[in-house]
Amino acid sequence: MTQKQQIQPTPLDGIIYFTPPDGYMLSGRDGRVALVWEGKPAIPLLEEDFSAIDSNSHPDYDMVGRGIYQALRLNPECVGAAEYAAVLKDAYPHIVSELGGQIIMLEAKEVDTPYIDRKINFLKIMALLDPDNAGLPLEIARAYVDKGSRLSSMQYAVSCWYAAEKYLAVALGLNPDDRHAAYEYGEALYVLGRYERAAEIWSDIIHLLEPAQRARLEARIAGILVGKTPMVPPLDYLTAISVAVEQHHNGYTDDAAAIITDVLADPIFAEQFPLNEVYYFLGTCYQEIGLMAEAAEAFKRS
Repeated sequence: MTQKQQIQPTPLDGIIYFTPPDGYMLSGRDGRVALVWEGKPAIPLLEEDFSAIDSNSHPDYDMVGRGIYQALRLNPECVGAAEYAAVLKDAYPHIVSELGGQIIMLEAKEVDTPYIDRKINFLKIMALLDPDNAGLPLEIARAYVDKGSRLSSMQYAVSCWYAAEKYLAVALGLNPDDRHAAYEYGEALYVLGRYERAAEIWSDIIHLLEPAQRARLEARIAGILVGKTPMVPPLDYLTAISVAVEQHHNGYTDDAAAIITDVLADPIFAEQFPLNEVYYFLGTCYQEIGLMAEAAEAFKRS
């Protein structure tokens, strides 16, 4: 069995894979595209396009473009993703242009979690198209941080912060001189509880920061050096907050309030991380269980 036969494509909803015959050539755009498919993975097609192909025909230019674009939108890390992105780059400039427009649209407005997921996938496709662009993994990391820090999606905090750390490392590998990426990489390491490594990263770029930001970072580095850090990794607190949200959703408001109170009892974590949403949530819990004075105090801090 050949290596090509051994590698199975990634199952995707609404996608059926077509294995072209030897010698298949993708052609289109009035002859401007003539791409030999030999050595590439099976072609992802929309189910309706696959159904339109009979035993004596092959998918046309538009079918292939639609299928590849949808496959990458569903999972930009699917088997063959890099090869599919190369096909888009070489043969479908209008799809690449549309992709850029989608990212700009999402950047221009406040979006909820499903839109953040779309943005992440679009950015991952762009990173496949332009793998040397350090700005793309940086933006992917920022989107993961955004998702993993929101109360509405904090149940994904663990996967999001680990993904952010990975993509920030990629961004720094592509552009080691980017102080913004280095600062954010240190922040991700700190959230994951890797305090000493965060201090090392920050120490290398602290002289490049503005005075106010430098002073804040110097205080955090000094805290790390003397062991003045959150009692548990901040990621553990974010996970606890997500549990509190779930408890509240299930009707256990007392338990939710107790969890949030325990989290906020760590003064270092409460001081270092923006928790406006958390205080508002706590105020809502207190209000629901009739603790109006405590609710007013929590709302004041939100």
